[in-house]
Amino acid sequence: MRVFLAIVFFYAMVAQVAAIYRLQPGDRLSVSVWQDPKLNQEVVIAPDGRISFPLAGHLRAAGQSTEQLESSLRRRLQTNYKEKLNVTVMLLRGPGDETGRERHIYVTGEVTNSGLYTVTRPTTVLQALSLAGGLDVYAAKTRIVIQRKENGEDVLIRFNYRAAVNGRDPWSNIYLRDGDVVIVPERGLLKGLF
Repeated sequence: MRVFLAIVFFYAMVAQVAAIYRLQPGDRLSVSVWQDPKLNQEVVIAPDGRISFPLAGHLRAAGQSTEQLESSLRRRLQTNYKEKLNVTVMLLRGPGDETGRERHIYVTGEVTNSGLYTVTRPTTVLQALSLAGGLDVYAAKTRIVIQRKENGEDVLIRFNYRAAVNGRDPWSNIYLRDGDVVIVPERGLLKGLF
């Protein structure tokens, strides 16, 4: 009976940890520093997974919880202040919060059915690949790229299918935006044979 209760408790703890939202590129955050309101601002996580914040510089945000990012910011900022800082990070809008709004996503390259897909629900890279019928035999699974327009310029976001599916890089499975193009290149035919 004790073993059974221990197993139930373990799985309950794992489920609770898995439910914590991990920040990802495109998330819009509100950052407040109670001791210095001049620093209070909204930031957006860049495609490379980092944010830029005054007096703290560039720091990784993707893959962290809001509490972990608060701790990182507090450590970086604390060197500039004598009193202990209170830093709060709130998620204002994630890239998948636009349910009901129509988005056009393009999937091209080594997939079963490349083309334009119109979605009204939040859609991740893996979901878009599934909509396109999955990867072909000759797909380069580790070199997939998402092409996105940011402030009028093309931005390329790398996506490693193997790492995302195997759980080594789950935060790379970002939500797609309107106009995003998922490009699945062909792998070299002789690659991996030698």
